[in-house]
Amino acid sequence: MDAALPGRSFDDAAAAQMERIVVDLRRMYHERNEALREVTRAHHEALLRLALAAELRDDDTGVHMARIGYLAERLALALGQPASFARMLRRAAPMHDVGKIGIPDDVLKKPGGYSADERRMMNQHAEMGADMLGRSRVPLFQLAAEVALTHHERWDGSGYPRGLAGEAIPLSGRIVAVVDFFDALTMDRCYRPAFGDDVALRMLAEQRGAGFDPRVVDTFIDNAAALIELRESINRAPPSFDDLVAFE
Repeated sequence: MDAALPGRSFDDAAAAQMERIVVDLRRMYHERNEALREVTRAHHEALLRLALAAELRDDDTGVHMARIGYLAERLALALGQPASFARMLRRAAPMHDVGKIGIPDDVLKKPGGYSADERRMMNQHAEMGADMLGRSRVPLFQLAAEVALTHHERWDGSGYPRGLAGEAIPLSGRIVAVVDFFDALTMDRCYRPAFGDDVALRMLAEQRGAGFDPRVVDTFIDNAAALIELRESINRAPPSFDDLVAFE
């Protein structure tokens, strides 16, 4: 009986030590995740500020950036995508034109058509944006880089920078291409007034199967009333910068 007591005491001590190790590992895991979350948020905020700077250089108010995110989220849900993907796309899509920060003003703000050299320079913003977003292992930035790189590809293969066609274009890029097209048409620009919603929808329909994924176009048109109301609600009460950065 007495000889067994030291063994039980050793087992109890070992169990207590193991419990402390597990508690410490859980604390370290939690602290690591919190640190990663803060780094990700800081990176996201810095990139969004660059994207906002690019928007303001293009004579926009910056609200376009917010509308693209929320409209992309709503369209992704209407296409049957998971809520987690749609929510991440809302955060990634506003960075779609971040590469414009590297385009000279005399090209970016030119009111007329571009020369061949100017067009080549302007088209570089897709790859420049993807490069700015980097080759991060953080899923948000991977998606943002994908959007920046592919939202000017065209369904028929005539887009840039890679000349991708059809479903070779990631769905994120196909969604953002459609919402960016419609939203850009229906906002005032330095070189033209806004088109009416009916005109923009007709122009969107004309690009079905040429510039844009037919299913994405059809889904946008089928949900146009709700999407336009969402746009108007954003215009009435634009989300704050903190809202755009927020991680739910």
